[in-house]
Formats: sequence, C-alpha cells, structure tokens
Amino acid sequence: MFTAPTREQLFVLKHVTDIDELAGHNRFADATPDMVQAIVEGAGEFAEKEFAPLNRIGDTVGARMKDGHVVMPDGYKAAWDAYVQNGWAGIAAPADFGGQGLPFSLATVSLESLGAANMALTLCPILSVGAVEAIAHHGSQEQKDLYLPKLASGEWTGTMNLTEPQAGSDVGALTATATPREDGGWNIKGQKIYITFGDHDMAENIVHLVLARTPDAPAGTRGISLFLVPKYRVNDDGSVGEDNHVQTVSIEHKLGINASPTCVLAYGESGDSIGYLIGPEHGGMRAMFTMMNNARLNVGLQGVQIGERATQLALAFAAERVQSARAGGESRDPIAILDHPDVRRMLLRMKAGTQAIRALLYYASGQVDRATLGDEDARALADLLTPLSKAYATDMGIEIASLGIQVHGGMGFVEETGAAQHYRDARIAPIYEGTNGIQAADLVGRKMSMNGGESMRGLLEMITAEVEDSAPLKQLAAATGRVMQWMQNDASIDDKLGGSVPFLTMYATLVSGWLMARQRSAAMQELGEGNDPFLKSKIAAADYYIAAMVPEATGLEGAAMAGEAPLYALTAAELAA
Repeated sequence: MFTAPTREQLFVLKHVTDIDELAGHNRFADATPDMVQAIVEGAGEFAEKEFAPLNRIGDTVGARMKDGHVVMPDGYKAAWDAYVQNGWAGIAAPADFGGQGLPFSLATVSLESLGAANMALTLCPILSVGAVEAIAHHGSQEQKDLYLPKLASGEWTGTMNLTEPQAGSDVGALTATATPREDGGWNIKGQKIYITFGDHDMAENIVHLVLARTPDAPAGTRGISLFLVPKYRVNDDGSVGEDNHVQTVSIEHKLGINASPTCVLAYGESGDSIGYLIGPEHGGMRAMFTMMNNARLNVGLQGVQIGERATQLALAFAAERVQSARAGGESRDPIAILDHPDVRRMLLRMKAGTQAIRALLYYASGQVDRATLGDEDARALADLLTPLSKAYATDMGIEIASLGIQVHGGMGFVEETGAAQHYRDARIAPIYEGTNGIQAADLVGRKMSMNGGESMRGLLEMITAEVEDSAPLKQLAAATGRVMQWMQNDASIDDKLGGSVPFLTMYATLVSGWLMARQRSAAMQELGEGNDPFLKSKIAAADYYIAAMVPEATGLEGAAMAGEAPLYALTAAELAA
C-alpha cells in the first residue's frame, strides 16, 4: 500500500518553496492556499487509487511487443485515461493552450505522488512535460497551436530522441539525417535507441522530438537541429491522420521500470517519416536542453519518489516483524524490529534522506518558477541546483531503496514484498538524462564558472551565514568552500573532474542540510508546547540528517581534492591487467 505524504508535501511547499510568495505574483495568483491544498491532496488520492495498484503488474508483466507495436499491461490505458480526464497533465502547462498555468513547483508535488505510486508509468508524463516546454519555448506559433493543447491535456504524449547506437552521451556523434521536402517539412531518417515511452497504446498520438543533421551541417553538436516528428501525421484541423512510418524495432529487457517501454525507433525505413523543424536550423541543442533541464529535475524527483515508497514499506514491515528482545532492555520478550537500534538507524536514515532530497527538489522547483517571472538570480540558482538535484537525489534514492531491502532482511531479497522492485526501478535514475558523473562534470565545469563563479560562491556564502549555530553544517560549509577555492584557482581540468563526484555530494548535502535546518526551525515554532507527532518527526529527521549524515559529506574533502595523480598512476594496460 502507498499513502501520499500530503502533509509533508504541504509543509515543504510552505517553508522551503515559499509557495505563498509565488502566489503573490499575478502569474501565479490562482495558487491560493485552498487551491494548493486541493491539488496536493487530490493528486495524492488519485495516485493512491489509480496508479499505485498497477505498480506490481507493471513490474511482473511489463510493456511488451505485439504485432510491431507496444502493448501496456492491463489497466494502464484506463489509468491514463483517468489521468487525462482529471486534468493532472496540465497543472503547469501554459493556460493559452489548455493548461492551468500554475507553478512548476506545484506540478512537482503532483508528479512526486504519481511517481511514488508507480515510477515506471510516471515516466510518460515526465517526457511529455519536457516536450511541452521545448515546443512552448522554441516552436512556431503554428506548432504550438497544433500540438500543445493535446500534449498539455495528456491526450497525446511526447518523447525525447537523442541517443543512437554509436552515440551515447556523445550527442555530437549522432548520424540521423533530415532532408528538406518541397512542402516545407523534412524527411527524417535514422535509428534512435533508449526512447522512453517511444511507443505505447495509452494515447492517440505520440509526438517525438528528434535530433538530426541537415545536409552540409557542421560536425559535432553545432550541426544538430531539432525536429517534431509525430507517430501519426496531424491534419490541419488537429485530427490524427495517416501513419508517419516511425517504426518500433524492439523494446529493451531491463533491470527495472518494466512498465516503461524503452524503445528502439527507426525513422524513414518503411516510408517517409515527415518532421518539422523546431527553432532555427542547427539550433537543436539549445532547444533540446530546454527539455532536458526540465527532465533532469524530474528525474531527481524520482529519487524522492522511490525513497518515499521504500521508506513507507520498510516502516510498515519493521512495525509488524517481531524478533528478539532489545539488547540492554529489562524484558526478554521479543519486540518489533523497529525498536532495535540498528533498524532504527536505517529507518531514520531513510526518512531523513527522503525528506532532505524532497526539500532540495522543491527548493529547485521554486527557483524555476521565479526564473519564469524574470528573476535572473533565481534562473542562475536553478541552473546550479539542477546537477545537484539530479545526481544527489537519485544516488540517495538508491541508498534508501537498498536500506529498505536490508530492513526486510531475507524477505527483502524475495520479490513478493516489493522491496526489491524499488531497488531495481531506482537504479536507472543515476544513468539517464545525463549520468550522475556528467552532472558532476557540469557542476565543476559550466556551473562553477557561471557568472564568474558568483552563483556558486553566493549560495555558499548565504548558507554559511545562516548555519552559524550548527557545528556540523558550519564545518561542511567550510570544507566545501576550501574544495571550491582549490578547484577554481589551482586544480587542473583532470583534477576537478577526478574530484567532481565527491564535491557534488558535499555541496548537495550542504544545501539539503541547510533546508532541513530551515524546516526544523519552522517545525519547532509550529510545535510550541504541543505534541504533534508529525512535527516531532520532522524535528527528529532534521536532527538525524544534520548530526549523522552531514559529517559524512564533510569527510569527502580529501577525496574531492585528491587530484588526478591517483587516477592515472597506472597506464590503461596496467589498469586492465
């Protein structure tokens, strides 16, 4: 069973995202307290009733190929239809095209509940939201009018097509081609792999955003353009027309997320696959990054999703599983394992870790909203927080899912409990939408030098000033500052890249710990002399995170500054020996 953590979500929206301040702007005036509560609670209830019951069949049966098309497990199309009919797809979509125009941070909360209920199914709206963003920012007015209403409603779904068999993270090596047609369109030809929800039977049409090269395009990423290629051609009146010859070659057999069809798609092999240029020719990477940055935050949110689901399952099991007397206790009667010290440690770590990464993602989403209001400082902060959120939250999600198995003991290794599925599903998140190593490289490369390094320094200075009373956070802030200064002033490129992952963990833990401390203060103020279990739990989780988890990140200073020498002490042949 899954219960949406609506009170926790509303608390973080208020004290971390500062949703009330956002609602003070005309653009988000509809995000009143009553509206926010209705959406958070409504999305949670919908996720519990419609998405959660399908999680098990999605894992055991999964998406499958039949007669050249992908067929989803029983119940998935009905759940998707209910998702569309209830309007959950369009929370943050532009109001001009049928969306509700509410804050991205509010859509983030909805997506969290849906993904915690069913991570694999929720990958479909994650990609669709990204397609809406790319078309809204870079598409022509005709493209917006024709495609956005159906994408915003969820009647049609969207995908992102970057990867090819010979070009993984090196997008500039792609070879798919786009040849101009006399009617203004382009013939797209080539093969794309790892296309999430590249085909399925839940929606009337699928809108693929495809990177390809036009004739005589420059080499590398400078020569890439972005094209909109629908599965079925779209008539001028918006109705679905004939097949556009986007062939599903196969779907991958994977470790997890089995209800998310990961497709190999072939364009232009059985007939013309007609596409339409989005933005200027050779402007594909800029347009695609609009979609990718959105997706990276939403993938980070998957760490929160799986953390919440795994924690709920582990807590329920630990409360019911009776085994052994408590060491040092007066009674020799067996007790629930929830009361054994090491199980308490694991459960508190799961709870605190989930709350910390939730705060990080909600804080980042609030900066995205403020950026849309024209706040350039918020835009820079959102850019900085994106690699932190994507990498740290997904790494933490895996750790929490692994702890969930450990709490279950041998039963966690047995599929029937569901604990193993959480671990298998979570494992993809550090890989797709830019591996976590790429996120760390981005942090010490582009983000560290952004605005002359002022964005990274400014956030560190703000946090340092606010955590003066917390020794663990103060020590981590100082260590993070030392690593940052070394990387900015003395380290070579290989030095920085070699230490990028531990540095990202340090910085992300610092931001998360700062946000946990902020929540602790708010919970203390609300609790007063009361005895609210929720607020007491918030305070305990914050205390544990700051006392036990923050010092671990401080200890990464040496790894972050070890430099390239230990990495290249061996030749390639010696390393492989």
